[in-house]
Amino acid sequence: MEALLQTDFDEVDELHDSVVELLAHTDIEIETVGTGADAFQKLMDNRFDCCVLDLRLPDMTGYTLLEKMQGEPALREVPVVVFTGKDLDDKEEKQLRIMAKSIVLKDVQSPERLFDETALFLHRVVSELPEAKQQMLARLHSSNEALRGRKALVVDDDARNIFALTTILENHEMDVLSATNGRQAIEIIKNEPDLSVVLMDIMMPEMDGYETLREIRKIPEFRALPILALTAKAMKGDREKCLEAGASDYIAKPVNTDQLVSLLRVWLYR
Repeated sequence: MEALLQTDFDEVDELHDSVVELLAHTDIEIETVGTGADAFQKLMDNRFDCCVLDLRLPDMTGYTLLEKMQGEPALREVPVVVFTGKDLDDKEEKQLRIMAKSIVLKDVQSPERLFDETALFLHRVVSELPEAKQQMLARLHSSNEALRGRKALVVDDDARNIFALTTILENHEMDVLSATNGRQAIEIIKNEPDLSVVLMDIMMPEMDGYETLREIRKIPEFRALPILALTAKAMKGDREKCLEAGASDYIAKPVNTDQLVSLLRVWLYR
């Protein structure tokens, strides 16, 4: 049985209850706590498959709790979904992206997105969920509003990968450009002011994805451009290395289509 931990909804009982009701079903167990200290102790004492974290904890900040989790080898790989109504500046968002798997900002569509993100990390079987929750996910997944008409740049030295990714994106009504090396990618980014997102392969010859990311982030107007790093390697520490180089998020090859589309919706929903 998979378990889910939520933290800090103690000040807003109605929100706490609504989140539990949203996520609850017989396929998972949910435990709730109201402080960072209690959350940390629960995480140390039990195995959780996912943690939903509000940044506004009464005894410590959500950032502090995340840092404590990063300091414990057993907790570093626990997927954390940050569910917050706080406006994040670039520095805060970058810090969270390194330590958390996902950030869901509270807004009109946030319950659906929170359910979708946690379902991904909890490996929930959609067909076994209640009909109402299946329909909720179907509505979210069938909506191309966040992606329709957006322009994406795919950077990969393998034409087969470019074709596969382009097909996925065009099926979701996105406009797609491509580049086969880092230098070409940087030139395209400079000359495409309406570019919405970049999918960046890390393992490229000459100028690899890490170096390309660092060069892009040196340009002030592109510091907030969503860039998803793609790598065939799933080695420990790869995610942190990608994010430290400037990636907004990370996905391992072979790319899972649903996971990629979910990440795109997260980054382009804004």
